[in-house]
Amino acid sequence: MTAATLISLLLSLLLPHKFPFAFAFAPRHVNGAIGSTSGRAIYLRSVPSLIVFDLDNTLWTPELYQLRSIARDNRHPVAHRDVKLFPGAHKIIQQIKEDPEKRFVGTKFAVASRTKSVDWAHSLLDQFELRDVFDFVEIFPGDKKQHFRNLRRASGIDFSEMLFFDDARDGKYGNCEPVSSLGVLSVHTPHGIYEESIWTNALEHYKEWSVHRSPRTIIEWDNSITVGSAVDVNQRHKGRVKFLNREKRFGFIERDQQKVISDLFFHFNDLPVGQVVKEGDELNFSVSPSKNGKLAASNIEIVNKSIYDSNTIEMRTFSMNLPFAALLANGYKILETRNGTMFTPYPEGTKMLLHVGQRIYPDGDRHIEIMKSGGLADNEIRTLKSLPPGFAKGMVVAIVELGKTFETTLEQRCDPDFQRAVGAYGQDSGMRATEIRRVEYLKQGIKVSGQGGIFKVNVNKDVIPNGWLDDTPNTADKLNEKGYFYSGTF
Repeated sequence: MTAATLISLLLSLLLPHKFPFAFAFAPRHVNGAIGSTSGRAIYLRSVPSLIVFDLDNTLWTPELYQLRSIARDNRHPVAHRDVKLFPGAHKIIQQIKEDPEKRFVGTKFAVASRTKSVDWAHSLLDQFELRDVFDFVEIFPGDKKQHFRNLRRASGIDFSEMLFFDDARDGKYGNCEPVSSLGVLSVHTPHGIYEESIWTNALEHYKEWSVHRSPRTIIEWDNSITVGSAVDVNQRHKGRVKFLNREKRFGFIERDQQKVISDLFFHFNDLPVGQVVKEGDELNFSVSPSKNGKLAASNIEIVNKSIYDSNTIEMRTFSMNLPFAALLANGYKILETRNGTMFTPYPEGTKMLLHVGQRIYPDGDRHIEIMKSGGLADNEIRTLKSLPPGFAKGMVVAIVELGKTFETTLEQRCDPDFQRAVGAYGQDSGMRATEIRRVEYLKQGIKVSGQGGIFKVNVNKDVIPNGWLDDTPNTADKLNEKGYFYSGTF
């Protein structure tokens, strides 16, 4: 650190009440990039070096995805008619363009938008005559943090010299929180820049913030300041399940802390093995960054349940790889053949869970030839080979009821009907065949590590389809009479 920089820092810290602006003893390049600030002193300024705006619901309204009728008509939205600038945003743009006090001579301006309507956004920038205002434009769906990494690379300006306006604070679609974690001072504008004071207040806050440049700082909608802290992955938190999307296997937790505004994302993979949750369940969990850099719950414990409680059942499980696991779960494959004696000890009527392995069984697509021999079309075959949404490799996906197990000859296994029931040619099939009397998908796929042979898994009874845990006789015999199941008598 140079002597001039040290003096600048001391003066700004000791005399902030007399000198609300920041001192700079070194000249700043006015007409372009100042070079990366990595490994060098950051000269204090009262105005950001780069000011970045989101577009949808920040500079203009409505959000572009809402213009469905325009999309159906295959036309572009028209500025000032279909899409309008917020009043405050319009005034700010005029200030930037005119800049009578030459306040922003050394400041660059940028756009960072995650909209999927990329062509529309570029068209509207031209229609609103904003193209000349912005030195950098980052418009693509994905991670807003990537926008800012690109901006730093293109401008040579450090994150701590940036100011960012966005309507989405945190959560799944949040931007202010993840961008502020980079060290960018972020301004939350949930109702857009509807008045000029949002802009002027943010610039005043930047002057004060530029003295210490604390990361994770957000200027809230009410002009208050929130400073987040680094995540302690060892700290435990409490909350309750607020929302679940079982098909996509994620949910949100409402946290107990009063100061926490946002709900916390979690994925079903982070639940205890074999367990499910429902809305209102109390959880104990850690908080850590997810793959996309946003905070999510991890190491989740279900407070009001136990893996061995009265609502949990231990069931025998066997594993199969795709496509045959899907063929069985979807009701096409009604015979499972093995050379070993895996199913021999279990009597007819035994219920087991079906686990999908991590591999694809390499049969050279011979199963497709067999399925086509039965008159199935390509789209029907694709459906039967596929697991439904919410179910995937590495999960327990279905419950099956076994029929009888019997030995076969090669001649019997080469029977066309037998081959279609197995989904494999006779010479590729095992000598022992086990009937699948009935099968049904679980209410929710359960992430479980597979094992060889028959292994046991504890699952919550809530995931088992209705009627499967009853002791009353099942309807398999009636279905068999109607020809839904293949008879293994040869």
